[in-house]
Amino acid sequence: MRASLQAFLRHAIYASRGGFLVRPLAIAIVLGCLGAGLSGLEDRFPGLADFIPYAAFASRSDPQVAQVILSDIATSIMTVVSIVFAILLMTLTLASMQFSPRILLSFVRDRVTQWTLGIFLGTFSYCMAALPAVRFSPHPFSPVVTVLGAMALALVCVGLLLFFIHHISQAISVGFIVDRIAGETEAVIDQIAPHPWTSSQSEGHPGSGDPGKEGAIANVVSGYVRFIDGAALLAASRTFTVRIRINRRVGQFAPAGVPLLFVSHPGRLDAEKMAKLRAAFDIGPTRTLEQDVEFGVLQIVDIALRAISPAVNDPSTAIGCIDQLSRLMIRWVGRAPPASLLCSPPHVVRVVLPWISREELLETAFDQIRHYSSSDVAVSLRLLRALGDIASVAPDAALGPILADYGARIVEGCRAHLSKADLRRLDNRLAPLQGPAALANTAKRPLPATPFE
Repeated sequence: MRASLQAFLRHAIYASRGGFLVRPLAIAIVLGCLGAGLSGLEDRFPGLADFIPYAAFASRSDPQVAQVILSDIATSIMTVVSIVFAILLMTLTLASMQFSPRILLSFVRDRVTQWTLGIFLGTFSYCMAALPAVRFSPHPFSPVVTVLGAMALALVCVGLLLFFIHHISQAISVGFIVDRIAGETEAVIDQIAPHPWTSSQSEGHPGSGDPGKEGAIANVVSGYVRFIDGAALLAASRTFTVRIRINRRVGQFAPAGVPLLFVSHPGRLDAEKMAKLRAAFDIGPTRTLEQDVEFGVLQIVDIALRAISPAVNDPSTAIGCIDQLSRLMIRWVGRAPPASLLCSPPHVVRVVLPWISREELLETAFDQIRHYSSSDVAVSLRLLRALGDIASVAPDAALGPILADYGARIVEGCRAHLSKADLRRLDNRLAPLQGPAALANTAKRPLPATPFE
């Protein structure tokens, strides 16, 4: 029960940062309670209106004026809310069609949009909650402070509408979209891999275990693995005295009935204990950026692939995406990999937790772009530059040959589509990756750089 509650709270906190439900609804409820509470406070303590200058609300003795102001603001705000929603839906549709459906997650997590919707809806709920306090008999009452608060909220909504339109005009810019996705992905990297790479570390790969001595715990709900609570699994492993090996890492799809994890000594687990182990996994219909670095990379890759498609033919956008991908790869290879072997006490492995490796993320970031850009020299040159940038700052020397081999694959794929002059430029860009010998062979035939390089 405790593990399920923790998983629910963690998912609720994550959901509050994304989507158009939690944060706008919370703001609307808070402002609605404020309107009801403030008007009730004025009714109980009439002297509060004396602190307001007479010039700020001269018709305080006429409840009808207060009623008209509150009702007009509420009506106008709902009209503006419909306009805001129309603009937002148009933006989401345009972004989904022009870039990628995956980037919609980045849009719905936009805090400016969430606050805009929340304050507009909150202003409406504020006015509606304050309206019942206005009365004509037996004693006329006009909530002066509450009405002035509604007028202030109306002015805030006007300014916020202008800022929202300005923000949306920037939000549909491909450069802004890609930079925001890269920033969110960097935050995920900082969360799951906070420590820098050191020479004493290596990117270990979890062992496969002994299938003959392990028992499978099947998944019960089909979906993508969005979050794995390693601490909860480690605690459960000690409590149940079993060794756990996770079969599906974050970002992978787990159909119902497929083994989600394997445990040693499966006879020690009953149905309740198995349910506790499954509760450490957050599985849903779509991928999220909770722990999934690959998902952020895939969003940028989708934009790049659509840009270099024959229907769009926008290599400049693809080049910008490659720049952001190199930024993410530099951050990833510069960090110590997340712990794959969870031990308690030290040197006693209890949980084997797989993560995406550097080679796998490198392939996700550049392989599809490499394949579809083999006839575009500008994009291929930028791919080689990205690999060179990664190699120049990577603290692990073992990554150099991997990047050099990947660069050679880029050039080899272009040989059937590009001219000899273009291939010489690619060879010149590849030479620093392959070492001093290759660099010396190409130094005799330098070519001027193009604007896209």
